[in-house]
Amino acid sequence: MKLKIALLPGDGIGPEIVAQAVKALDAVAARFGHGFEYKKALVGAAAIDATGDPYPADTHAVCQSCNVVLFGAIGDPKYDNDPSAKVRPEQGLLRMRKALGLFANIRPLAVFDSLAHRSPLKTEIVRGADFVCVRELTGGIYFGKPQGRSEDGNTAYDSCVYTREEIERVLALAFRLAGERRRKLTVVDKANVIATSRLWRQIAREMAVQHPDIEVEYMFVDNAAMQIVQRPTHFDVIVTENLFGDILTDEASVISGSLGMLPSASVGAQVALFEPIHGSYPQAAGRNIANPMATILSAAMLLEHVGLAAEGAAVRRAVDAAIAQGVVTEDIVAQGEKSCSTTEVGDFVAGQI
Repeated sequence: MKLKIALLPGDGIGPEIVAQAVKALDAVAARFGHGFEYKKALVGAAAIDATGDPYPADTHAVCQSCNVVLFGAIGDPKYDNDPSAKVRPEQGLLRMRKALGLFANIRPLAVFDSLAHRSPLKTEIVRGADFVCVRELTGGIYFGKPQGRSEDGNTAYDSCVYTREEIERVLALAFRLAGERRRKLTVVDKANVIATSRLWRQIAREMAVQHPDIEVEYMFVDNAAMQIVQRPTHFDVIVTENLFGDILTDEASVISGSLGMLPSASVGAQVALFEPIHGSYPQAAGRNIANPMATILSAAMLLEHVGLAAEGAAVRRAVDAAIAQGVVTEDIVAQGEKSCSTTEVGDFVAGQI
């Protein structure tokens, strides 16, 4: 297969971890006889520094010209610590999602048995947890209008807006994923208080009739936040709106014991984007200590998305082998064992493939 892949390394540790995922993809191409062409582009703080724009038109053109996008991370302390900054790296991420039509974020969470003891929760609670969160990505309070601040600076306001079309397309994806897994779907909302949540629940109930083979439950977001901690093995597929999804997926990510292990995909009408869920971790940038596994596993999701299931499985087996043999970075190394560098982990995984 010939595949064009846009590379958006971004900020902080982004360039280092994306480089390791490229090693894995190159190993896949060599083993299975594919041709992967990479096109690199700027995003986030790196793009602001170079062009003044966190998502330049040239970057958007690169993404549109490729089959898929592999994305690193964005964020820089010089913008995080300046509340008056009018241009921010995160604006580029939101604009990219909207411009590429990336309406749903898919975050799988599976606890590796060998890493279950690293979870902040008791091992017996997290062992066997394996669920997927589907988050609506281009609607809700992050994009609703009107939005702004009063002239005196003492009042701010945001609007949460959803249309039937936006809700239906995300629910359709969630029902499909549930049908491919254990046939259980949890719809998370706040329908007892919020009007948009009542629309979400109404449409979910309408669509549930069309999927009689799927067990559907409805859960308020505050209860869902508790249940994810108390009973993570209860869930199969969770679907929710943008703000709730942002919060719940970050909460759920901690269960695995390391943010550095969790990949994600953002899908929509155009090109799909694959990225680790962690941030830019600027404290580790340039130190060759960041965990590249989430980005490598994002590359596995990328391969599976384009129909290369065997190739994706090969990447996953290589990651499993690295964990089993202790070829891991400092965030997940066993007590008393020597950690490996970012590049050492990437080289090992590529070698296993």
